[in-house]
Amino acid sequence: MAFSISPLLANSAIICVLLVLFASHRDAAAATGYNCYKSIINFGDSLADTGNFIRMSNPENKGATPPYGETFFHRPTGRFSDGRLIIDFIAQSLGLPFLRPYLSAEDDGGEEINFEKGVNFAVAGATALDISFFEERGIYNAMTNTSLGTQLDWFQESFCTNTHSADCKEKLQSSLVLMGEIGGNDYNYAFMQGIPREEISSFVPKIISTISSAITKLIEFGAQSVVVPGNFPIGCLPLYLFFFKGSNQSEYDSKTGCINWLNEFSMYHNEQLKRELSRLRELHPNTTIIYADYYNAALDLYISPSNYGFNNTLSACCEGCMLSKSSTVCDDPSSFVNWDGIHFTEAAYEAIAQGLLHGPYTSPNVYEFCILKGSRGQTSSDHLRMNI
Repeated sequence: MAFSISPLLANSAIICVLLVLFASHRDAAAATGYNCYKSIINFGDSLADTGNFIRMSNPENKGATPPYGETFFHRPTGRFSDGRLIIDFIAQSLGLPFLRPYLSAEDDGGEEINFEKGVNFAVAGATALDISFFEERGIYNAMTNTSLGTQLDWFQESFCTNTHSADCKEKLQSSLVLMGEIGGNDYNYAFMQGIPREEISSFVPKIISTISSAITKLIEFGAQSVVVPGNFPIGCLPLYLFFFKGSNQSEYDSKTGCINWLNEFSMYHNEQLKRELSRLRELHPNTTIIYADYYNAALDLYISPSNYGFNNTLSACCEGCMLSKSSTVCDDPSSFVNWDGIHFTEAAYEAIAQGLLHGPYTSPNVYEFCILKGSRGQTSSDHLRMNI
């Protein structure tokens, strides 16, 4: 259906184009003067943790020791990579600072955390389901007992108590909320401890329901823009390739070398998640719920690695980082997709982030929504239907 573009929308589009051109540079993005969101609120696990886990665990854990952080920060920061994560690139592209980990408030003697630019509740090792679910099934989480429920409790206790509910709603309305990635560890622990595939498949509806409940609660608090990532293609991860190594070549994708049945499991999770997000959109038409297709954004790095400058897709740059105290680090992490066997390199995270920010791996993509967000009088359900 044709429609005319208002002067306000046209002006917003021009400004947003400038933002896109300078998206990889934080200062340039800020210089455009156009910020779609005032802050980012993030939940998740080690794929998005910027320092919570190292503040609640043994100081010698992997994210707190070299070579983690060597590429960009030149020191360990608690990020499970050689540098920046997807959440870091998203923040930079929107002209916002790196997200401060929630538990860093303890570094300030318990002073109230600065909510203005956002906060990160993600914890490495965190699961979507509570630890009791796994303990009942004999599945052990050696890293943490933190779950998505724990992170929501932190958020509510800090920013959405009854006495601050109006303030909470106002801030959430101007924030981009990222729900994960979360749920990957629920599967990781089970797969690595030999739980049958059929039993792990039965976890999926419970995990999707938990994520859905968390999104619903945030919408009730006032969230209007929520990005929900799916799971990565776990059949391409070196740690999974090591644990499930087999001689049956039919189990492997001839183009990528990834294990087919593991990637099919990830796709099953993602299809169930997308179905649930469609249901939530119907229930909450004034909230924009964006699915972030981490699976295909990452899979493209394995299908066409040379397009991104990678020459090693199925080996870890930092061999032994996750499984032993001794490790060997590659000379050029930017040529590797994978960092330590289960987490990606900064170069891979940047490539994935660009696919999310500019498309085609979010619908609508973040920048498209920024343009639409600048147009007055349109509801979020209108945003999802319009095609510019």
